Amino acid sequence: MVNLAIFVSGNGTNCENILRYFRDDVDVNVSLVISNKAEALALQRAGKYGVQCKVLTRGEVNDEQVIMPLLRESQIDFIILAGFLLLLPTFIVREYEHKIINIHPALLPKYGGKGMYGIHVHEAVKAAGESETGITIHYVNEKYDSGDIIAQFKTHVESDDTPEMIAAKVHELEQKYFPQIIRKTILSSR
Repeated sequence: MVNLAIFVSGNGTNCENILRYFRDDVDVNVSLVISNKAEALALQRAGKYGVQCKVLTRGEVNDEQVIMPLLRESQIDFIILAGFLLLLPTFIVREYEHKIINIHPALLPKYGGKGMYGIHVHEAVKAAGESETGITIHYVNEKYDSGDIIAQFKTHVESDDTPEMIAAKVHELEQKYFPQIIRKTILSSR
């Protein structure tokens, strides 16, 4: 059994989708959800699935003596970032090299980097007049949105789409593909 930790900061729709997808999986188990925000709706969503949830401050996430024992205690094999807005510290990235998976709401390398999350990405896509956008599922390294790409999925952007309409199209791709790509990536690494 492969144990996952999901790191979240916000609403948690991707987190909940992952929890639902792996609920009865015989190979993959979500055993821990970590948030850097106590008010994150993702924690309530995760609680419905009986998954252990922890809130860690930015300082605790960056403190090897705090976070690493928690990950080891839960026997975490892979970390999934699902709307987690903090840059992971080097010690986690090195410990879990090619075992941290993130999703980004654009076709990297475009529209990535610090500050490029949520509606900010979709506003940038709209402002640039892009005809397509999508999602990028990638490994995490020590820089925002620059790890090796695992998979990308595209959607068309109409000239009259608003950033909110673009966000809805991208969200559909996230819900459809993120859990299955996580599973495929994990199982192919065994």
